[in-house]
Amino acid sequence: MHQVQIADQLYQEAEKRARVAGFATVDEYVADALAADLHEEGFDHLFTPERIAHFDRISAEVKAGGKTYTPDEVREHFRKKWEGWPENPTS
Repeated sequence: MHQVQIADQLYQEAEKRARVAGFATVDEYVADALAADLHEEGFDHLFTPERIAHFDRISAEVKAGGKTYTPDEVREHFRKKWEGWPENPTS
């Protein structure tokens, strides 16, 4: 078995994502992500049962009259986010 060295910040982010995704270890998460990147073509691997259930809930909420957003509202939301980022040289 081989070891890979990554920056502390990258490891910390992988650790958070591993925990959220339900992996027991960061090693398992990284191995799964790498395997998906090396072996998967297309997007089928992204549509897990949990994600499909999430999309189904959103669809049901929209059909029941829940809030939807126009493309202009989405653009405005992300424009405000962009302007608020400290590394944005225009702020």
